[in-house]
Amino acid sequence: MNRRRFLHSLSLAATAPASAILAACSSAPRRGAAHVVVVGGGYGGATTAKYLRMWSAGRIDVTLIEREARFVSCPMSNLVLAGLRNLGDLTASYDRLRTRWGVRVVNDEVVHVDVTRRQARLARHGDIGFDRVVLAPGVDFLTEQIAGLAGNSERIPHAWKAGPQTELLRRQIEAMPDGGVFALHVPRFPYRCPPGPYERACLVAHYLRARKPRAKLLVLDANSEIQSKKALFAAAFAGPYRDIIEYRPDSTLLSVDAQTLSADLEFDRVRADVLNVIPPMRAGRLVDRMGIPLTNGRWVDVDWRTMEARALPGVHVIGDAVLAAPGMPKSGHIANQQAKLAAAAIVELLDGRSPDPIPTLLNTCYSFVDDRNAIHVATVHRYDAAAGTVLPVAGAGGLSSAASEEEGRYAAAWAQSIRADTLA
Repeated sequence: MNRRRFLHSLSLAATAPASAILAACSSAPRRGAAHVVVVGGGYGGATTAKYLRMWSAGRIDVTLIEREARFVSCPMSNLVLAGLRNLGDLTASYDRLRTRWGVRVVNDEVVHVDVTRRQARLARHGDIGFDRVVLAPGVDFLTEQIAGLAGNSERIPHAWKAGPQTELLRRQIEAMPDGGVFALHVPRFPYRCPPGPYERACLVAHYLRARKPRAKLLVLDANSEIQSKKALFAAAFAGPYRDIIEYRPDSTLLSVDAQTLSADLEFDRVRADVLNVIPPMRAGRLVDRMGIPLTNGRWVDVDWRTMEARALPGVHVIGDAVLAAPGMPKSGHIANQQAKLAAAAIVELLDGRSPDPIPTLLNTCYSFVDDRNAIHVATVHRYDAAAGTVLPVAGAGGLSSAASEEEGRYAAAWAQSIRADTLA
C-alpha cells in the first residue's frame, strides 16, 4: 500500500466552508433542526461530532458530551513511559470543534439515556433531547476478575488510559532500582490496542537499557503468543533487548498483592519492583444504563452499515466498545473510521436516504520499538452482505519488513494527522 495515500485517506475535504457551518450553529440546539448527541470525546466521538457538522453542511446540530476537559491521546502514550514524550505533548483542546465546526461541547457526564423519550440526562446540566445518539464510551476495566487488583491502582497502575496513571507509572519506572524487575501482564485477547503491551515492553526496555542496565523486564502474557506484529516484536525481544526482556506466554494471572507487588500466576509466582497489570476489558458501562445487551458479557454487537446497536436501532455505538469484526483491532484509527461511517450513515438517514450498503474501513497501527525506530501494520475491511459483517480485504494493507527510522517518521506523521483529523 502507498503509505502517503493511506495517511492522506485520514482526511476528507469539507462539503461546505467552515465559516458557513459555524454560522448555522448556536450555543443550544435550534428549534426544528435535527440534533445528534455524541457521548465520549475520544478519537471516535470527537471525529463523529466534527464530521456530522461537516458532511451535513451545518444542517445537523451536534452536542458532544465529554467528562474530561481536554483530549488526551492514548496512541503514543507509551513514549511517555520511556521519557521520550510528556503527557502535555498528547493533550489537546476541544476548542476547534467549537469555533471551526460549531459543535456544542459540554464538559459533563451522562448518567442515563432514555431512548424512548430520546433524552440524555447529564450529571450537572439536566436533560438534553436528541434525534439520534452516538455512544463512544471506550472501555472499562474488569479489575474485579483479578483478586487483589481492584482499588489498588496507586500501587499497581494499568496506565491503559492516558492520563494520571501514565505519569504515575513513569515515576515508578524512574524510581525502580538498577537490577530491579518490571513485570507487565498482558490480558487475554480481545483488548484495546493489541500491539500496545509489546510496544510498552520495548520502550520500557529501551529506557532500562540506558538508565538501569541490570534491570529485567518480564512480559507475562495470558495469551499463547504475541497478539500483533508477532515476528517484529519477537525480533526486538530477542535482539536489542535479549538481556532485558523475558517473554512468558500462557501466563494466566489469578491474583496480585499490592503490598509485596507480587503476582500469582496459574503455575508461578512473580515478585516485582514495578507491577504493571493491564486488566481484562469490556465496553464502557454507559451501555449498561441503556440496557444494551452485550455479547460475551463485554461488547456491543452493531450493524456495520450504520454502527447502530443491533438490539437498539437509532443508537449508534463506535470505538473500543464494539464487538470487533473478524481481523479488526480495537484501535484509535479504527475508532476514527467507525466515526466517519456512523456520521455518513446518520446524515443519510436524517435526510431520508439509505446509507452506503458496502462501507469500507482502513486501519493502520504504528508501534515504536525504541526512540527512533517503529513498525506498522495496515489493514482494509469491507462490509460483506452475505456474511452480515465487515471482513478483511484479501491482499490489502501490509506489514513492516523490519523496524526503521523511516517508519518512526511515518509514525510521528500519522499521530499528527489523525489528531488533526479528529480535532482541527
